[in-house]
Amino acid sequence: MENQRKLPAIRQTVLLNAPIDRVWKAVSTSEGIAAWFMPNDFQPEVGSTFTLQTPFGPLPCEVLELDPPHRLVFSWDTSGWRVTFELKERGGQTEFTLVHDGWGAPEEIIPKGRDTNAAIRDRMDHGWKEIVQVRLRNYVEG
Repeated sequence: MENQRKLPAIRQTVLLNAPIDRVWKAVSTSEGIAAWFMPNDFQPEVGSTFTLQTPFGPLPCEVLELDPPHRLVFSWDTSGWRVTFELKERGGQTEFTLVHDGWGAPEEIIPKGRDTNAAIRDRMDHGWKEIVQVRLRNYVEG
C-alpha cells in the first residue's frame, strides 16, 4: 500500500554510437563524469564517498555498487535517492540507461529542494533527459 503512493523511478535510455569501454570510462571516472555531467571527486570504489558540484551547491554521494563495465549505483544526497548507470553492449554500440529511484510520496516536501517530490521529480526528469540524450551522447560520440 505504501509503495503505491511513491513516485516511479526516472528512466532514460539511449543507444550510443560508441564502444562500451568508452562509455564506461565516461560514466565511471572523475574526469569523464565532469566532462558531461558535473565536477566531482568520484573514486570508482564501493563505499567511497564523493561530492558532485551541482549548480545548487555540493551534493554528497556514495558508491553503492560497481560492476565494470556494466553497472554503477550511487546514492544521491541524503534523501534516499539512488542513481544507477546500466550499460549493455549492442554490436559495437552501447545501450546506456540511467535510473533515478527512491522517490517518496508525490506531496511530500523535500526540505533541501523546498518543493514536493512530484515537482522535483518532474524537473529532474527533464534535466536527466538533456544530460543523457544530449550531453553524454555528444561527449562519447564526439
